[in-house]
Amino acid sequence: MDVNGAVAEGFEPVREAFVRNFETLGDRGAAVAVYRDGHKVVDLWGGARDVDGEAGTAPWEQGTAQIVRSATKGVVAAGLLLLHQRGELDLDAPVGSYWPEYKAAGKERTLVRHLLAHRAGVPVLDRPLTPAEAADPDLGAAAVAAQTPVWEPGADHGYHAQTYSWLTGELVRRITGRPVGEWIADEIAGPVGAALWLGLPAAQRARVGRVGQVEAPAQSGALKTRPKPAVAAAYADPHSLTRRAFAAITPLPDENDPAYRAAALPASNGIATADGLARFYASLIGEVDGGTRLLRPETTALARGEQSSGPDRVLVVNTRFGLGHMLHSAASPLLSPASFGHPGRGGALGLADPESGIAFGYVTNGFRTSVTADPRAQALLRALRTATTAR
Repeated sequence: MDVNGAVAEGFEPVREAFVRNFETLGDRGAAVAVYRDGHKVVDLWGGARDVDGEAGTAPWEQGTAQIVRSATKGVVAAGLLLLHQRGELDLDAPVGSYWPEYKAAGKERTLVRHLLAHRAGVPVLDRPLTPAEAADPDLGAAAVAAQTPVWEPGADHGYHAQTYSWLTGELVRRITGRPVGEWIADEIAGPVGAALWLGLPAAQRARVGRVGQVEAPAQSGALKTRPKPAVAAAYADPHSLTRRAFAAITPLPDENDPAYRAAALPASNGIATADGLARFYASLIGEVDGGTRLLRPETTALARGEQSSGPDRVLVVNTRFGLGHMLHSAASPLLSPASFGHPGRGGALGLADPESGIAFGYVTNGFRTSVTADPRAQALLRALRTATTAR
């Protein structure tokens, strides 16, 4: 496997792990980037741009981007924290004070922080939306506004896998008067210089590879772990909160469809390069290349301050959330206990670690069945820990 790019002195273990991901963990095409104290120290890419199809042998290039699924949630969460930092959003205000229609069906006391911390109680829709309906922000917002919560808002937590799109996207729209994807482009990606998009512009289509589901190679069998019986049962039961949460869009969208990629679904369809994801997270904990910092230290502290912890009613494992970001846990290991970030189901991962000054981004075109702890991303994090502790 030819791996392209460079690593700074001392970060060679990350390159070695990246190569092994292709050799033993079955990566088809991927990239990883790392910033330390706002400066890039790892920038690697390799494999094929497309996981399958006629163009499957086209090489992954430095600017190749991929859909990052739920890693998008960390981007829109930072956007809401940025609005709070600017004094435009009160985290302890009722959602209905910005979005009056949301006060229906027993959700009057839902606070903004409940939405961010997966405590809103609306991880499912009684009537799932089609992919075309899901892409319409008016229909999505109306659906979650009308939905009766399955637990009292604020009383418990459970991963809002799909509904997070309309909860957060509509809140941004009500406050700013602008579509969430457009606002993120102008207020986050643009100022930071990050190659990430929520609602892919037509001009960027050619740089995005095809994604698909892939299986781990047989030789990596020792790294496979079977889900706990309760977790397996939850995913198998069509009536469980787990299945219903992921099925809030039914059927599942075609992630290679240009129409889906052009939509703006903050829970699931952001597109980024590994550098874009890492650069974004670097801007949350410091200045990037001596320039832009998005969040002040006190706002960063909100991102990593625990809001939810313990049994997750949707994922059926113990999870930890700050205000919109996942925190380090056994179910979702990050770089260290100080880290915050967000995985994308089946592969992608972005995070920041304020104590070490590290920001990390990994994207791939080959998705696995993992939800929060993909073996390839975890292998890279282990190598990164080795590199950072040795310095």
